[in-house]
Amino acid sequence: MTGAQAAAAALRCEAVRCVFGIPGAQNNDLWDAFKAYEVPYMLVAHEASASVMADASARATGEVGVFSVVPGPGLTNCLTGIGEALYDSVPIVGIVTDIDRAANAPVGQVHGLPNEALLRPVVKALFTVRHQAEIPGAIFQAFRVARSGEPGPVGVMIPYPFFNEVWDYDHAPPPPLPVPFDEAAYQRIVGHLRDRRKRIGIYAGVGCAEAGPSLAAVAEALQAPVATSVSGKGVIPDAHPLAVGWGYGKQGTRAAEKAFQDVDLVLAVGVRYSEVSTANYAIPKTDVIHVDINPENLGRNVPTLHCLCSDSRVFLDRLLGDVATICRPPAPALVQKIQNLRQVDRCEARTVKIEPCVDPMYFLSQLRCVLGPEELIFVDVTASTHWASETVEVQASRRYFTPSDNQSMGWAIPASIGAQRVRPDRHVVCVTGDGCFLMSAMELSSAARLGLPVKFFVFDDGAYHYMQMLQEPVYRRTTATEIAHIDYAAFAKGVGVGYNQIASNADVVPGIQRTFGLAGPILTHVRVSYDGREIRWLSALRSHYINELSNRQKVRLAARIGVRAVTPKDDSD
Repeated sequence: MTGAQAAAAALRCEAVRCVFGIPGAQNNDLWDAFKAYEVPYMLVAHEASASVMADASARATGEVGVFSVVPGPGLTNCLTGIGEALYDSVPIVGIVTDIDRAANAPVGQVHGLPNEALLRPVVKALFTVRHQAEIPGAIFQAFRVARSGEPGPVGVMIPYPFFNEVWDYDHAPPPPLPVPFDEAAYQRIVGHLRDRRKRIGIYAGVGCAEAGPSLAAVAEALQAPVATSVSGKGVIPDAHPLAVGWGYGKQGTRAAEKAFQDVDLVLAVGVRYSEVSTANYAIPKTDVIHVDINPENLGRNVPTLHCLCSDSRVFLDRLLGDVATICRPPAPALVQKIQNLRQVDRCEARTVKIEPCVDPMYFLSQLRCVLGPEELIFVDVTASTHWASETVEVQASRRYFTPSDNQSMGWAIPASIGAQRVRPDRHVVCVTGDGCFLMSAMELSSAARLGLPVKFFVFDDGAYHYMQMLQEPVYRRTTATEIAHIDYAAFAKGVGVGYNQIASNADVVPGIQRTFGLAGPILTHVRVSYDGREIRWLSALRSHYINELSNRQKVRLAARIGVRAVTPKDDSD
């Protein structure tokens, strides 16, 4: 085979659902081999979308996502999406072409940036091919590493001359990497859980995505309320009697905050305690036992009693084997309390509080009601992202998606398209903001070209409102937050997607139903306002930020606010 054929054959061995990207001068041989070997592929509108779509493909299926781009700008355009996969623990493999790196290679080659140096900081591992014989082995190893431990992105860099070189290949996929487990640490954890005087709460992250039934069974044995991180939404069904929503501090749902006030010991499983999920580490001080597959995450952001490096499912299944020693009697009062708290949260979300435009939280609550339990929702980085985390309830993993930790604006548009490409059996919804829309809107042309029926909802208030909420209380003005007006109807027509508009709360349910009644990809323009509701995450962030300031910094902040309040100047832009 040629090196290009070997690469395509290796991807076919891995049963890749789709390779996302754009062919270029240095990898045309590879893309031709994709076609010859019947490896599914998708042309994207912008290379930045290639890694995002691979990320979304992995999130939606639980399999490794794949993208392929040329070096130089192809790679640099993909770095943001690769970083999102790294921070959100998503297994993707990037097949990145490189220039000719031979000793006698000419200088001044096109796309000749230091591609290895650019890629290495944002991947778990980088396999650089030095001979065409290494191509399939490098790809197999990349898939193994991407899936193992804490999942993440892996790069395979192949200088383009190797695609035309021929070799007699005979490579078998390598066996899976071993899963660590410290028996002594596990027994210490069981010793704490055995003490029935301790009231346990479970904080679960995306590391539990494949361990949902085991997680629910352990929670029932411990009679423990279960809160999740943002990316962990769905690891326990929101309908479960012990599920309290996301977070367990002031940044999460009220149900989670109040339920965890009675907890003596938090069992944190498959979760990092990242900045976003904790509102800048505003975590209540409670004893914590931390279990995670990545030893670098253990005990880093919160003090812990004990840590265990383990796969979440392996740990939870072991606990179920010791269930007789850790179980608690049924606690109907706890279940009733959780039910009451969650009902208050639901009523709060479903009560209109913002007029005359659409109330985003009300919209999100109604969107969830209209959708079935199996449908996929992608939410972008907007002022309403945290309302979505509170309001959108899901009944299993891989139903709710947002760029949790790298927070890439514009991520949800290409992500939803990539997910629809590999999950044609599901309805896919994208909720984005007008600012995010500016960053990736042309990708709607890809949905139109392929007839991918994603339903895109754009929240429009004419500004980067998230930044306004952060700036105004501190500076008493906003800077560089007002954005251009977009004619969404004309844009939809221009890229070939259907159009709908929702301009009032009264039209929310009919408007959502109209969107789903239309075939193909639809852009729905939603006129929103953010004035009139608290964003709990933002309130927790501000409170924690002020508490962390030194006295001198607090005086400076108060002085600035005082001066600008007395002498207001209308210079917001």
